[in-house]
Parts: sequence; structure tokens; C-alpha cells
Amino acid sequence: MSFLEALILGIIQGLTEFLPVSSSGHLELGTYFLGVQSEDNLLFSIILHGATACSTVVIFREDILEIIKGLFKFEWNESTRFAAMIVLSMIPVGIVGVFFEDQIEQLFGGNILLVGTMLLVTAGLLAVTYFSKKNEGEITFKNAFLIGLAQAIAIMPGISRSGATISTALLLGVNKQKAARFSFLMVLPPILGAMLLKTKDFLENPAIAANVSGMSLSVGFVAAFLSGLLACQWMLSIVQKGKLIYFAMYCGVAGLLAIAGGLLW
Repeated sequence: MSFLEALILGIIQGLTEFLPVSSSGHLELGTYFLGVQSEDNLLFSIILHGATACSTVVIFREDILEIIKGLFKFEWNESTRFAAMIVLSMIPVGIVGVFFEDQIEQLFGGNILLVGTMLLVTAGLLAVTYFSKKNEGEITFKNAFLIGLAQAIAIMPGISRSGATISTALLLGVNKQKAARFSFLMVLPPILGAMLLKTKDFLENPAIAANVSGMSLSVGFVAAFLSGLLACQWMLSIVQKGKLIYFAMYCGVAGLLAIAGGLLW
């Protein structure tokens, strides 16, 4: 993987992690058309997701500090309730990650027909939210679990994690701002857990990253982090203004183009 390829993929990851267009799907398309070897994708993808997790921490640093302070009061309060809902939302993706890891890795092998199809699914999810007008509710434990199910399904390359989770929250009647906040904060524990597992795999078998230099990983991380900061702030504004329909259109077009590319390329 070259310096330029790492830079391009890092920017793609940073922008698409928060925008509801599927970061994993766009990374698959990017690596496919750039000709990056598929065996490098998973490790590089984890590093880039770590970068966007750091972007999330920076944007939501006050919220995170408030939650931590509340937890250390060792009492049932708004912070412990929110943290408990985050833990509940992690259960579906945790089960999928633990029991279906090998099957998941096989999805990340340049199958752009799959990516294109799943982008159409994302388009459908986003389009449906356009007709959802009652969005004044709170995040409940039931909602948190259902949003967690959406996050587990979004492991598929081409289904946007933020698109799936925010769309699910809006369809459940959750307030737009609270839906976006919960969606972005709930992904932090799974990403950090995945990074720890992949770090363990790397230490046991360094050959899995033989074709990715430390410079490429560093460039990708910085590019994803900086572009992620911009995209996260933009997405918060987009959700509040109810402009997800435009991303539904984009995903629809991108999905059709990916399918066409997979059939003709």
C-alpha cells in the first residue's frame, strides 16, 4: 500500500464513518478500484476506525467526561442509565463479532456486488426516515437494544453504521439530536474492543500486516482523524436539519454504480 493510497483511503474512512453512506462499503470500493491487496484490508480498516473513534472522543469529549463523572458517583443517575444503555446496545454486535468473526472477514474481500446491494439497503433505510415526522422521544432500554441490532447488521460492507443506527432511532421516534449522539457514542466500545483483539492477532502473527508499512498506517490514521472531525460536526447538523434524504439518493446511485462496476469491471 502506497503513501497516496493510504491518504485516499484515510480520507474516505474519515468522511464516510460519520456520513450515512457506509465507511466499510466505500473502503471496499476504494481498495478494489485502487488495486490494494484484499488481505491488507481488515487490519488497515481497524486502524482507520480507531482514528474515527478518536474523532468521536474529541467531538463528544464533554459528554464523555460527564458520563465518567456520573459513573464515579456510584449511584443510579442519568450517566449510569446512559452507560447501561450503551452496554445493552453492544450485545448484538458483540455476539456477531465473537461467533461469526471468520464469516465477517470473508465479506471484506473486494466483493463490490455485495457492497452495491447493501448500499441500496442503506438508501432504503435513509429514505424511510424522510417520512418519519414524530421525533421527540427519548432513548429507552428497548430502543437501545433495537438500535444495537441495527449496528450488528451494519457490519455488512455497504450498510452504513451511522445510517442504520440513526435511521432506526428516528423510526422509533427518538429526538434527532439524541439519536445522533447515541449513535456516535455507542460505537466507541465495540471499536476499541475490535482494536484490542486485532492488536492481539498482530502480536501473535505480524505477517498479517506484511504489506502495510507503518508509514501507510500512520498516514491513514491522521487522514481519517482529521476528515472525521469535519464529517462528525457536519453530520450532527445534517441530522438536525432532516437532510438524510440526499444521502439516500447518493447511496442509491453509488449502489447501482458499484453493481454495474462489479458486473462489467
